[in-house]
Amino acid sequence: MNVLMIGAGMVAQTHILALRDNQAGARLMGVLGRDAARVAPVCAEASLTLGYDVAPFTDIETALAARPDMAIVITPPDARTEFAHALSRAGVPTLMEKPVERSLTNAREVVDIYARSDVTLGFCFQHRTRLAAQGLKQKLDGGTLGDLVHVEMRVPWWRDQSYYDAPGRGTYARDGGGVMINQAIHTLDLALWLAGPVGQVQAMMRTSPLHRMEAEDIAAALFIFQTGASGVLTATTTAYPGGTESITLTTTKARCHLEGDSLRVDWLSGDVEIVAPDDAVSTGGGADPMAFTHAWHQAILEDFVAALSETRPPLAPPDDALHVHAVIDAMEQAARSGTVVEVVA
Repeated sequence: MNVLMIGAGMVAQTHILALRDNQAGARLMGVLGRDAARVAPVCAEASLTLGYDVAPFTDIETALAARPDMAIVITPPDARTEFAHALSRAGVPTLMEKPVERSLTNAREVVDIYARSDVTLGFCFQHRTRLAAQGLKQKLDGGTLGDLVHVEMRVPWWRDQSYYDAPGRGTYARDGGGVMINQAIHTLDLALWLAGPVGQVQAMMRTSPLHRMEAEDIAAALFIFQTGASGVLTATTTAYPGGTESITLTTTKARCHLEGDSLRVDWLSGDVEIVAPDDAVSTGGGADPMAFTHAWHQAILEDFVAALSETRPPLAPPDDALHVHAVIDAMEQAARSGTVVEVVA
């Protein structure tokens, strides 16, 4: 399967490594970017990493003429709609980095574009592929944990000012916001995948003195899930030197603490169950935002390719991506108004 990657930003190398190691037969045919001087070295490095030639492209029509079987879109959010039109018209299934777009309105437009063309669209919410998260999902879906009571989400990350000095980063015009839509969206998505959709939100979002940026670097929220369970979230990029994100679920039968790719289940019976990888891995919470394994992106890629061959939805489908975006949008509304806001996807 020939893959076109659109975008040459910092996550490009992660996807290149995922393509190198994937077991689904995906090959990177080319990289598309507007700046030829930036795309050329990315393609040269990718060619060395992959062991075959990766072509540089600077316009979408030339890239599509090379007949890719799928695309991976890693552009900033403000460029997504343009490429969604071109890729959907060409019938190219697309795996897209988060978020869908800058605003919920724009995100809905992107999803509608693919739906009208009946072209598969999936998202890189790669935390869903972590083994501990998969195990917790199975327990929840199987009913062994009982009913959900409460959800706690913590994202104690750190970014230094140089990260936000990059043009457009942390702005509404390019990124659509700050810590929620750029960093904590992964933890929030994972919590929603585990616990189900949110119905109501209260929130506080602000910019601290630690960063010069337009959008928020601190966010806190209270949730009511559609099941009736409560939830609390705190997310920041001011927590020097940066820690591992976590989700804690309280159910009628246990307390489940998911931290990175480790899970501890404390059953009310007194039993303790621990699921952890052999080696601890970074999740990108510190000053280096790319300090995490490419294995999770590899798993998302392999699932997407399998979904195409099996004619099924990918692991992170458009409806889920819209819901996490809708929760963030509701947080922003609630923070501005000081009121409880209904989540409307």
